Amino acid sequence: MKRTFSKLFLTVALSLGTVAISSVSTNIMAAASIDIQSVLQQERVWAGLQTKRLKVGDIDWAYSEGGQVGKPTLILVHGLSGSRDNWNRFARNLTPYYHVVIPDLPGQGDSKAPADFEYSIPNITEKLRRFAEAGQFEKDAHIAGHSMGGAVALLYTAQYPIDTKSLFLIDSAGVFKSANTPYLKDPATLRNMVVAKPGDLDRLLNIATHLPPFIPKELKDSQEKMMISQSVNTSKLVEQLILMSKMYTPDSFAIATRVIDQPVLIAWGDKDQIINVEAATELKNLLKNAQAPIILKNVGHMPIMEQEQLLVQPYLEFLNKYK
Repeated sequence: MKRTFSKLFLTVALSLGTVAISSVSTNIMAAASIDIQSVLQQERVWAGLQTKRLKVGDIDWAYSEGGQVGKPTLILVHGLSGSRDNWNRFARNLTPYYHVVIPDLPGQGDSKAPADFEYSIPNITEKLRRFAEAGQFEKDAHIAGHSMGGAVALLYTAQYPIDTKSLFLIDSAGVFKSANTPYLKDPATLRNMVVAKPGDLDRLLNIATHLPPFIPKELKDSQEKMMISQSVNTSKLVEQLILMSKMYTPDSFAIATRVIDQPVLIAWGDKDQIINVEAATELKNLLKNAQAPIILKNVGHMPIMEQEQLLVQPYLEFLNKYK
């Protein structure tokens, strides 16, 4: 059975295949054509976020920023083929209390990267650090990452421990012993998650969410066209993930993970078809200071969009301990 969402603004996102699709008020949906960028901008405002840009080296970063500067900073990292807008519904609950920064990663969303940009996790992590330094967001930051963004957030925390206060991993990518989905046993299947032609978005929704949402056709078509236009960069990211799975073993991944001393919160959907829920316990056992994972019932790979309200209170309580 499919769910119909009726909130004024709703972002449905897929990550390790993430996509931002917004459901809007009746008067907007009645329009003959939908300007999805305008819709997303309205959703950011609803979440207490402003759109900003920052040029750092050869990358032109687009990012959302909200909350009061001077309060503890949260940096939220989206997943493969996603954008900062994947976090809007979740961030709406954070901006009243924290300084929230959500970048579009290089070559994703509205951020621009050179044609020869290297889309490896280490390089993306290093560029994220340069972005944080340029924006003066790096000191005493709390990092959160979903899916591929979880791998970036984990590596960022390991490499910059002095400036990182806590880590939140949501259905995080990694190289696991316990994960046994087709997408990890045969990483080449990740190529099937690239939205490269009409119809691919429906297939991706069925993979990444447990109960695929109803989305108005005009919005779905508009978002699918946008994702098709970005499919070249998405494919480069996928190839880097496949390469990572060949270069690293669960043991080498464990070595990198065990150096993290920061407090860690882990959350997972128990119906995740991309990275199965057993990986949550494996991560917890690798990390020195991780709480018991939050396992969300009947939720797929996209907790921040499928059931974000179930994560808000635990995350706020976690953050309150480590301000």
